[in-house]
Amino acid sequence: MKLTLTAKIKINPTDEQEQLLAKTVRAYREACNVVSSVIFESKLLVQATLHKMTYRDLRSNLGLKSQMAQSVLKTVIAKYKTNHSNGHEWTKVRFKKPQYDLVFNRDYALKEGWFSVNTLAGRIKVTFETKGLEQYFDGTWTFGTAKLVNKYGKWFLHIPVTKEVEEADLANIHQVVAIDMGINFVATSYDSNSDTTFFKGRPIKHKRAKYKQLRKELQQKQTPSARRKLKQIGQRENRWMQDVNHCISKALVQTYGQDTLFVVEDLTGVRAATEKVRVKDRYQTVSWSFYDLRQKIEYKALKAQAKMIAVDPAYTSQTCPKCGHTEKANRHKKTHTFCCKTCRYISNDDRIGAMNLQRKGIEYIVEETART
Repeated sequence: MKLTLTAKIKINPTDEQEQLLAKTVRAYREACNVVSSVIFESKLLVQATLHKMTYRDLRSNLGLKSQMAQSVLKTVIAKYKTNHSNGHEWTKVRFKKPQYDLVFNRDYALKEGWFSVNTLAGRIKVTFETKGLEQYFDGTWTFGTAKLVNKYGKWFLHIPVTKEVEEADLANIHQVVAIDMGINFVATSYDSNSDTTFFKGRPIKHKRAKYKQLRKELQQKQTPSARRKLKQIGQRENRWMQDVNHCISKALVQTYGQDTLFVVEDLTGVRAATEKVRVKDRYQTVSWSFYDLRQKIEYKALKAQAKMIAVDPAYTSQTCPKCGHTEKANRHKKTHTFCCKTCRYISNDDRIGAMNLQRKGIEYIVEETART
């Protein structure tokens, strides 16, 4: 099983190197927009054909090296294909931020202590900070196509690193932990010992409401400084929410550890469902980062030699885990309670969801074991 993480490395170019890197990423971005215009007009996504149409222009007018021109084509084609696979209409892709995609051992090389990168003026060697990154140089990780970015006046290298890891064997699974995701409780876990843990969501909901109100006030001002502030707020909120999900996923995986089966909800299509709620509540429901939390649980579980599966959450909050009776009226959304109309079992509705997910996890183990 392959585990892929993104290593974010801060590099330390000299003033002269920084100017050269800035010139290179600007040229790369401009080249991406040139190729994007060609693709938009021609609707062609064949690299060999686009190479004939754009290569000479990229080399002579923008000064790109041969390998850079090839990387530009791959970057833009990949972006159009991603948009298509996500169901977006055919629109022109615009590259606004300076960027530079680097293929390992072709556009860049990385050794302990220095980073070699191809620029418009040839190869340069740049030092970088290695603290906390020592594990990636132990010979077990492979480096993928990196992205050179400039943020807050500093330079970073974002590198996908991949390693072969052993996935938990179902025969060795000693506990099943289900995780129900929601808004009032970001996550509710239920384990094989019938223990329930609630990760409160109300403080997060209130803070996001404050961000929403602040954005509304800034949007009404319509000044350049207000627009800059809007951008900063969006980035700040995103970093904060990423950290919340990181802390929750880390706590769950560290608590249960190796040979655990984590069961989460497959929330594919949840956006379409939540868009039906009242307009005033739509921001909290549509923009909630369920998928990000799921991804973080998945890779952390894999790293800890545990396993995560996503199951259909249909009726998990309406089904009684004691008698199996399923009815919409069992759940009271306003009070966040569950009361079975048949056996009268009462509990928190998120806990009920986690209990039913855990049952599905046990069924999964039984079915998979029977197949093998």
